[in-house]
Amino acid sequence: MEVLREKVEEEEEAEREEAAERAEWARTEKMMRPVEVRKQETTLTQETLGELEKQLSEIQIPVSAELPTFAKDTIDISALPVSYKTNTPKEEQLLQLADNFSRQYSHLCPDRVPLFLHPLNECEVPKFVSTTLRPTLMPYPELYNWDSCAQFVSDFLTMVPLPDPLKPTIKREEKALPKKYTIRPPRDLCSRFEQEQEMKRQQEIRAQEEKRLKEEEERLMEAEKANPDALHGLRVHCWVLVLSGKREVPENFFIDPFTARSYSTQDEHFLGIESLWNHKNYWINMQDCWNCCKDLIFDLGDPVRWEYMLLGTDKPELSLTEDDSGINDEDDVENLDKEDEDKSFDMPHSWVEQIEISPEAFETRCPNGKKVIQYKRAKLEKWAPYLNRNGLVSRLTTYEDLECTNILEIKEWYQNREDMLELKHINKTTDLKTDYFRPGHSQALRVHSYKSMQPEMDRVIEFYETARVDGLIKREETPRTMTEYYQGRSDFLSYRHADFRPRVKKLTLSSAESNPRPIVKITERFFRNPAKPAEEDVAERVFLVAEERIQLCYHCREDHIIASKREFLRLSEVDSKGNKIIMMPDMCITFEVEPTEHTKKLLYQYETLMHLKKEEKLSRHQVWESELEMLEILKLREEEEEVHTLTISIYDTKRNEKSKEYREAMERVMQEEHLQQVETQLDYLAPFLVQLPPGEKLTRWQAARLKDECLSDFKQRLINKANLIQARFEKETQELQKKQQWYQENQVTLTPEDEDLYLSYCSQAMFRIRILEQRLNRHKELAPLKYLALEEKLHKDPRLGELLKMFT
Repeated sequence: MEVLREKVEEEEEAEREEAAERAEWARTEKMMRPVEVRKQETTLTQETLGELEKQLSEIQIPVSAELPTFAKDTIDISALPVSYKTNTPKEEQLLQLADNFSRQYSHLCPDRVPLFLHPLNECEVPKFVSTTLRPTLMPYPELYNWDSCAQFVSDFLTMVPLPDPLKPTIKREEKALPKKYTIRPPRDLCSRFEQEQEMKRQQEIRAQEEKRLKEEEERLMEAEKANPDALHGLRVHCWVLVLSGKREVPENFFIDPFTARSYSTQDEHFLGIESLWNHKNYWINMQDCWNCCKDLIFDLGDPVRWEYMLLGTDKPELSLTEDDSGINDEDDVENLDKEDEDKSFDMPHSWVEQIEISPEAFETRCPNGKKVIQYKRAKLEKWAPYLNRNGLVSRLTTYEDLECTNILEIKEWYQNREDMLELKHINKTTDLKTDYFRPGHSQALRVHSYKSMQPEMDRVIEFYETARVDGLIKREETPRTMTEYYQGRSDFLSYRHADFRPRVKKLTLSSAESNPRPIVKITERFFRNPAKPAEEDVAERVFLVAEERIQLCYHCREDHIIASKREFLRLSEVDSKGNKIIMMPDMCITFEVEPTEHTKKLLYQYETLMHLKKEEKLSRHQVWESELEMLEILKLREEEEEVHTLTISIYDTKRNEKSKEYREAMERVMQEEHLQQVETQLDYLAPFLVQLPPGEKLTRWQAARLKDECLSDFKQRLINKANLIQARFEKETQELQKKQQWYQENQVTLTPEDEDLYLSYCSQAMFRIRILEQRLNRHKELAPLKYLALEEKLHKDPRLGELLKMFT
């Protein structure tokens, strides 16, 4: 293209030199040259230009068959401004320049994709791409659309399993024993032959599993290879390029206009760049994209790398090196500026109107508020907030096969839920459902994992411990066990595990409180209490309810390798004959590392046993309360999933019914006040003055008659208003009495729904009767005052006041 431009410039320079020579020769020879010679030179110049025009006209620009189409039924063309339907002379000139530029480009680069210069708009009028941009809408001055030949999947899925949280481990340093006291390890009585056979069997199982996985992987790879992407590298996408240097932008980066996500220019998914444009100019990438966009230099002032279309005075300058920056040739710069001024072309103003997006359309985010994106083995669905009644805004479904028939898992995201539900994860393989909640749930739920909502099934519930007074963090439940984890308690309880046996009667929600599961064993563990000695601080206690035994294990001192233990036989306080049982030494089995006389006394053991009995009773009661709480949580979750109420902000006046009712009430009050002001400004004597002849002066008798008529009319209106309120009051009372009589006659056969409707009607009727009664009483109180106020106004009226004084 540079070669073609240089050739044209040389021809123009030659024409200017010939014209100067002809002018000089004409001045010297006084126009004595023959006419035939001038005609011959003109013919030569015309032949050169004609050959160039013929050569350019023979270039065929390939046009894509798939042009953007617009649905006429969705776009009202008649409502669009004139700039959408026609082109100005300057725009027509720009289109001619663009067409000429495109022909030169196709001639010099026949193997490249045709330029995206002047597509058709919704009115099927060609428009240059730079005129579709409005500079006022750009967040950065250096903002360019990006035209790529690559198919880039911006939201590719990364299925990386997250590791389970690591459990804290406690390491205790143990003192090494002398060699003469070394404990001999027990003999290994296992058969080595059986162990070797088991190892072989496990290896065979692993080998078969690896073979199966390898075959499955090969099958999937073959399935993927069977459907190659025939359009890979041929698709064209428009992106946004933000250049560095202004607004403190450190480096160049791309922006996806559909998702508003930014990507580095070094991203390997970008296969190449065809052209760039902004609201001032258009550039073609002349660099090789063999290494994608990683080696591209975005210096738009370099005409070797970026060929520009319009030669303007505000084009980007070439980035100079230190050696080149010292060049200071003023004459060349002035001549270059003069040439640029001659060839410059100002870009027409944008024909696009300013984009105005309403809050409703902005919240919709996509057509009809729903968008579906299909990926390989996955599908992503998005909805606008409040579009779904359950608050669902996004759903990600992953599949096992490429045909997307076998579902692996489903992730659903929610917003504005009153139950604070944020994410629901459903694993179709294991049928495990996991609900994630934001802080603020009435039961302080954080995570709920379950397979069934039926009680006493496998489930795990995690809580926000700061929102609970008992410090409960997690509760795990199975049909036979319940495990709870605590943190930050004053009694240093950290763990409670309860084992149950099957109950006799079947469980129902109504009989759960009266029919608890029989407890077999309760195990409790405690953190270290620094205020107590280790040999007196219980680390674990086990209540063997069925065996009537209690086991205690104390914390181990740092200088010991084993902890003290005790076991009590929990017998009843009286025997079968009613005699009181006395504490016996065989009722307590003790192992102490450092025994003391105090702990050997029966009194100490008896007091400890009595205390443990109380603790056992309390622990059993707490386990029973935990069961009831689980049933309450399950019942609450079923109600929340059935109702799924959404929260509405107080600032959302269109959805917030309370705010809307309050605003309407305020508008009614303002309207009533306005009507009252209008009534006060009305002439209360106008209807009576019309009866008199116009222009006639009032006499004393006429003034008195007008006063009486006005007061009489006002009194009658007050009576009519009171009668109207009384009639409505009596009507509502009679209807309520009829409804009550009907209820008494049909009370036995009514359904719960009919009773609810009856109670609702009675409540509304009583409300209306009460309001009418208040209005009637208020009217009776204000009517005499209004009558006296009108009489006083008539006496003070300048038209009647002087005449009425003659009667007094």
